[in-house]
Amino acid sequence: MLIGIIGSGNIGAAFARALAKAHIPAVVANSRGPESLKALTDELGPFITAGTREEAASADLVLVAVNWSKLPQALAGLPAWNGRIVIDANNPIEAPLFKPAELNGRLSSEIVADLVPGARVVKASNHLQAQLVSGDPKAEGGRRVLFLSGDDTAAKAEVAHLIDRLGFFGIDLGALSVGGSLAQFPGGPLPTLNLVKFG
Repeated sequence: MLIGIIGSGNIGAAFARALAKAHIPAVVANSRGPESLKALTDELGPFITAGTREEAASADLVLVAVNWSKLPQALAGLPAWNGRIVIDANNPIEAPLFKPAELNGRLSSEIVADLVPGARVVKASNHLQAQLVSGDPKAEGGRRVLFLSGDDTAAKAEVAHLIDRLGFFGIDLGALSVGGSLAQFPGGPLPTLNLVKFG
């Protein structure tokens, strides 16, 4: 399975580092072009390569981690999603002040899903701090927990398999309407919880 990453900020880069540690190849892209990613790809090569947004978005599974206000621009004009999997790792906050975005009563994942029509959206990798995503998932002696949620069972199974390959312990929170609310930051009770599964 080809993996793409759109966004090279804290979470996008942390996910790339986690993939590289597990020897899983991926192509990462940002709004500034492949040349701007040389330091990251030099660090994480040969597993992580730089590409265009279109190249990253053409992968079978695409993690999106972009500043909330820039999401519409980052996802505009990309190839049709045609049932491919999008991991929504975004949080509806505006850096640098971490001011909550106005969602008008909607969940952030519902808004992301509207921006990737035809994709199978799975919410994951948004609730842990970046250093925990890129760090050793077994540092505390168990397996660090990553929550996921979505409305497509097969897509969630693919993401759960990837989470397992990365060394984390995935917990399925159910549908986006449930899990998206629980894991959303700010507002949900689960973000920033560093839970570990033992045994």
